[in-house]
Amino acid sequence: MSDPGAAPLSPGAYVFAADLDGERLDLAVARWTGRSRTQAATLIATGQVTVDGRAEKASWRLTPGAQVDVTIPVPPGRDVLPETIPIRVVFEDEELVVVDKPAGMVVHPAPGNWTGTLVNALLGRGQGLAAGGGPERAGLVHRLDKETSGLLIVAKTDRAHRTLSAALAARTITRRYAALAWGHLDTD
Repeated sequence: MSDPGAAPLSPGAYVFAADLDGERLDLAVARWTGRSRTQAATLIATGQVTVDGRAEKASWRLTPGAQVDVTIPVPPGRDVLPETIPIRVVFEDEELVVVDKPAGMVVHPAPGNWTGTLVNALLGRGQGLAAGGGPERAGLVHRLDKETSGLLIVAKTDRAHRTLSAALAARTITRRYAALAWGHLDTD
C-alpha cells in the first residue's frame, strides 16, 4: 500500500512506495508506521524492513517509487495483574488520576519488574485506565525513574490520554523538579 493511512496487508505487514527522494530509510519508516526513529532503526537492523526485496541500512536514502516492506512483529504478550498496593492519590476525577509515586517504585511492568509497579497498583484499585499505552503502560502519560518520587498524571480515558500526551508534546504542561543532595560533594 502506498497510503500510510490504509489498512495493513496482514497484521503488522505494510508496503509503502517511497514518496520523498533522498529521505533516510529510518525516518521514512518512523513516519509511515507512527513509531520513533529508534524503533524504526531496530526494525531495519533486525531484518523487518526491505527495500525492493533487499535489506538496507537505516541511513540508506530512498529513491522515488522504491517499494518498502515493513513487518512489525507482534510483541510477546504478558498479563499485567492488578495488585493491592497502597498508593497516595492526590487528585481524581472521571478523566484522570494524579498519584504521588514513592521512590523505589517502578512505574510500569517491564523485564525484571513485572509486579509491584504503579500500574499494578492502579489496576488493583479496580478502576479503568486508558488503553493508549498498551497493557503494560495503561493510562500512563509520562513516568518517573524508579528512585524518583513525585506526582504522576494517569489517564483514565483514551480521550484524556490523547489530550494529555499532546499537551506534553507541545510543552504546554510544565514539569518541575527539585533535587536534594547531602553529604560531602567532591565537585560543584
